[in-house]
Amino acid sequence: QVQLVESGGGLVQPGGSLRLSCAASGIIFSDKAMGWYRLGPGKLRDLVATISSTGSTNYADSVKGRFTISRDNVKNTLYLRMNNLKPDDTAVYYCRATTSFGINYWGQGTQVTVSS
Repeated sequence: QVQLVESGGGLVQPGGSLRLSCAASGIIFSDKAMGWYRLGPGKLRDLVATISSTGSTNYADSVKGRFTISRDNVKNTLYLRMNNLKPDDTAVYYCRATTSFGINYWGQGTQVTVSS
């Protein structure tokens, strides 16, 4: 059974930092494209960042220079380092694993709230 479990969310002040983690099990993590997505209040779920099985990364324009996606294929864990957080970054953050057949698996999400 595939499981993606996010953690690391919380309440942070504007300008602060958080690191999200996504622990994967039930899949061969190293050969999966992985990504972070977010669903903000009153918004559609948007791509935040992706990382391929070979380590190539892609970021939404709104987070470039502030967020860093990375993966540890030994620990089967995906990370998102978020710096200089803004109130607009407030959302539920989800990780996603994509198979070579285009099947997507999602985690349950972790809440990030940026507020003073």
